[in-house]
Amino acid sequence: MTKAYSRFLTALFCLFLGGILVWSLVLPDRERSEVENRTLSQWPAFSWQSLKDGSFTSSVEEYFADQFPLRDQWTVLKARAEQLIGKSEFNDVYLCGDRLIAQVKDPEEDLDEKNLSYVQRLAENTDVPVYLGLIPSAAEIWKDDLPAGAPSWDQSAFLQQAEALGLPMVDFDSALRAHADEDIFYRTDHHWTSLGAYYGYAAVMEALGKGEDTLPMSAFTPETASTDFNGTLYSQSGIHWLTPDTIEFWVQDEGLSITSWRTGEPQSGTLYDRSYLEKKDKYSAFLGGNQPLCVIRNEAAAGKGKLLLIRDSYSDSLAPFLAQSFEEVHLIDTRYYRMPPAQYAAENGIDEICVLFSIPNFITEKSLVFIGQ
Repeated sequence: MTKAYSRFLTALFCLFLGGILVWSLVLPDRERSEVENRTLSQWPAFSWQSLKDGSFTSSVEEYFADQFPLRDQWTVLKARAEQLIGKSEFNDVYLCGDRLIAQVKDPEEDLDEKNLSYVQRLAENTDVPVYLGLIPSAAEIWKDDLPAGAPSWDQSAFLQQAEALGLPMVDFDSALRAHADEDIFYRTDHHWTSLGAYYGYAAVMEALGKGEDTLPMSAFTPETASTDFNGTLYSQSGIHWLTPDTIEFWVQDEGLSITSWRTGEPQSGTLYDRSYLEKKDKYSAFLGGNQPLCVIRNEAAAGKGKLLLIRDSYSDSLAPFLAQSFEEVHLIDTRYYRMPPAQYAAENGIDEICVLFSIPNFITEKSLVFIGQ
């Protein structure tokens, strides 16, 4: 290679970098990435203290990474290139044929054991029966589909550890494994589908001794709400070439009264917020997504008891089924709602409490400390 050619390549590379820099400065900053479903970093405020402690330069790096021109397209190109060289793990997401499965990592600082102890403490603080429902993720149910040697935290061992508490358990593991050949999880998202949620509903009813009251699948008429759902794993992985998922609504909302406490005050809610079907976060159409407290009342089920779910987002698609079999279903999200569940149950005449989380969420959730108060 001649010196002239080397200088040419160096000049070309510098021109490319300079062009990217100018391009990124000229383009208006984006506040949000719909593809990644998150807020993007903005130019940080300068201070001598932030420069001294390194936080300013770190924030600048995040800003340029988030505001990089054609970021979404480069992300897809990177994933395609990695696939061509045989890679099957993309930002902690495994590509398994035509579906994406999230890796489950080890919990930090024994958080899994601490959270189990908080559930135990809740059971000791109330006379209301407390059930524990831990939902194995796709990485456990479809473990055989993961790439050879792919690491993923042992969820089966954790279920055995949870059973040792002696609390009544909802056996989601058996319910999902019995239907592992069906579409019980979305292909581009970590949640279970409405079909998976139905099997979860049957498991809850069985655990609560109400198996005979479980509505058969034939009692529901699934409605195709969307055929272009690209979920969290789509956003996280950069794998954007799979066929989008279909979202189905199974339960009719006639006869149901939904109350949401999104702002601290009771407001009329809805079983399905269809406005989300026009957005990236389509799964939030179930109950309208995250909220501190939601209560679903069914006058047709008067006398069938009141159920409290201490829940994560999996319950958003499960609750519509449970609302068919209970007079009231109360959903508390401990990230936003701080009243101790034992106190809430006493004040609202709750008959049964179910702590219901997917295992990956349960072992990483730091707000569960509040349920033991």
